[in-house]
Amino acid sequence: MNAIIPARRAPARIENVSRRFILKGAAATGALVLGTSIGLPKGALAAYNTGAGGMPHGVVTDPKVFVSIAPSGEVTIIAHRSEMGTGVRTSLPMIVADEMEADWSRVRIAQAPGDEVKYGNQDTDGSRSTRHYLIPMRQVGAAARAMLVAAAAKRWNVPADQVSASNHECVHAASGRRLGYGDLAQDAAAQPVPAMDTLRLKDPKDFRYMGKGKISITDLRPITVGTAVYGADVRLPDMKYAVIARPPVTGGKLVSFDPKDALAVPGVEKVMEVQGWPWPSKFQPLGGVAVVARNTGAAIKGRDALKIVWDDGANAKYDSDSYRAELEASTRGSGKVVRNDGDAEAALKSADKVIVGEYYLPHFAHVSMEPPVATARFADGKLEVWAPVQSPGGTRDDLAKTFNIPVENVTVNVTLLGGGFGRKSKCDFAIEAALLSKALNAPVRVQWTREDDIHHDFLHTVSSERIEAGLDKNGKVVAWRHRSAAPTIFSTFEAGAKNAAGFELGMNFVDMPFDIPNVRCENPDAAAHTRIGWFRSVSNIPHGFAQQSMVGEIAAALGRDPKDVLLELIGPARIVPYSPSVEKPWNYGEPVDSYPIDAGRLRHVVEVLADKGEWNRKLPKGHGLGIAVTRSFVSYVGMLVEVAVDDQGKWTVPRVDACIDCGTYVNPERISSQLEGAVIMGLSLAKYGEITFKNGRVQQNNYDNYQVLRIDESPPVTNVHVIPASADTPPSGVGEPGVPPVAPALCNAIFAATGKRIRRLPLGQTLAT
Repeated sequence: MNAIIPARRAPARIENVSRRFILKGAAATGALVLGTSIGLPKGALAAYNTGAGGMPHGVVTDPKVFVSIAPSGEVTIIAHRSEMGTGVRTSLPMIVADEMEADWSRVRIAQAPGDEVKYGNQDTDGSRSTRHYLIPMRQVGAAARAMLVAAAAKRWNVPADQVSASNHECVHAASGRRLGYGDLAQDAAAQPVPAMDTLRLKDPKDFRYMGKGKISITDLRPITVGTAVYGADVRLPDMKYAVIARPPVTGGKLVSFDPKDALAVPGVEKVMEVQGWPWPSKFQPLGGVAVVARNTGAAIKGRDALKIVWDDGANAKYDSDSYRAELEASTRGSGKVVRNDGDAEAALKSADKVIVGEYYLPHFAHVSMEPPVATARFADGKLEVWAPVQSPGGTRDDLAKTFNIPVENVTVNVTLLGGGFGRKSKCDFAIEAALLSKALNAPVRVQWTREDDIHHDFLHTVSSERIEAGLDKNGKVVAWRHRSAAPTIFSTFEAGAKNAAGFELGMNFVDMPFDIPNVRCENPDAAAHTRIGWFRSVSNIPHGFAQQSMVGEIAAALGRDPKDVLLELIGPARIVPYSPSVEKPWNYGEPVDSYPIDAGRLRHVVEVLADKGEWNRKLPKGHGLGIAVTRSFVSYVGMLVEVAVDDQGKWTVPRVDACIDCGTYVNPERISSQLEGAVIMGLSLAKYGEITFKNGRVQQNNYDNYQVLRIDESPPVTNVHVIPASADTPPSGVGEPGVPPVAPALCNAIFAATGKRIRRLPLGQTLAT
């Protein structure tokens, strides 16, 4: 059950856009097509600024880049971000269509290739797409509308201010004359692009689509009936199929291999070494041995028959049990001080009571339903790739650098992503396909199996968190010391990196918003022994788990209502300044004046959640409620979880209430979907998520021993409550921020039901006695 139940509207059509379409198709029919790119004027037409201009290649707002109109009236809108379930390939074009008064049933969506100079930044991660592109896409639509109006006014020889656009037509009210967009396409294309500061954006009360929840995602029907094109659906003439045996230990390398038995497998055509790069090397391939065949099945059988000798390298002794002990020992000692307000050390010593919580979260794997896959064709010094990548522009740049060819000679075509969660922002699998295509002088698809995906992932970091909360004699928290030790994502880019990067520290750690006078945050060293990468909500998961679990522990120690204690810790409604002791505080790349830490909004989420989730409702025996709230990706999200635990310790979740304040929103149907998905993912991680190492090797292989939540384990009821915002409230993240509060809310609920405090994940199906 959701706060917003959308109706359905006929979907727009979608296809990939190519140079051929732009230059020969649309242009040949007199369409409104592209010219040059213009940048977004800082603050133009917006009540707020965002960090969009600070992203690589910034923002482009030229309607001739994103919009074309055929003489038939069909409007094509370019989607320049990757679709992986968030609905971005619908939402951004929908913004344009709304502003230009286009009839959605006559809109076709075309997927942009990787080209950030032309389209602006294309990184589909960090919950940034709507946050950064709401105003720019409105400007694109408003500019297109203005050009159509100007073309109609010129044809009728009337002032432009006497002409309006409405539902795919331009109208001259005084005479009753009307012209469809198709009739005006050629004349509109000849109009100059208006200056951004002259545009008039629509009044939000006049929106046709934005905020209404009446448009389902464009890809819904193709996905449902199986016609959607994912990475593994690409077929090219004379294509080869390959899988790769990669070093089983990060940093390992190939010593020798015997291809004889692999070549004996029917369908196998070649066995060859694949270039690897010394770790760490950003997103470059690990190297190994490729088996090339006439189909993927034969390639897998051939790989199984290989005899390979590896040099495991420096990480050969990586062991999860001993590393956990090392991390936990580090958080019991001192670490690098990254926030220091007041005197937490003295306040802890003089406190009437000190509550200590030690929390541990293991590595997580992304395990998106679609494992990595890419197809490449390298010919005549030019490279074309088809892949489910989150950063097509970044992939294009990395391919050009890897092969030392001009970026103009690289084309990256983006397929649908069968899940991403940050894994597909790393393009190692696309580079592998390109390496093999160049070597074989033929198109090649490299397919990763589920085992490849788990064994060679850029894993979510393992983490040890220790929080000490000092209480005075009145039960007020007067001191808070949080130590966090975890291998950093920077270790993927820089050898020897042992401390958290600024963006990792800024995720519910040094930005902790509680109203406590003495706060100290420390970051002990933690060396990486495997590839670490972005994961949905990143460091907010371990930090939020520890922080919100400690709130529950404080409430239990005081014998008070956890919700009341949480509100007391958040404190009164106010803007929480970043501590002056924090060096270069990170705010998800956003300006603090537009996106401050707002304790009032955080409080409101808790209050709405407690009300809508019926915090004080009477529960059956063995049931408990838990609550948690976090600010991440500049949104405010809370979870209220009901758990039921039977006499054998088996637990289920009958109901979850989720609440989000994400500012101005475009497509509430997708907000509900993303929050529902976050609940499932958060419960999956809490119940099953754990990657372990022995002798440097990942011990899990597939969904049998790295499980995800099944349908019969999912909550029968998930209610999503979306807090409305005024039109001048900046939009904020939705895709990522729902995950962090799930696990602590669950564990707080388990404590309420059983008195058992959970400090280590995963829980498993049954609570340990």
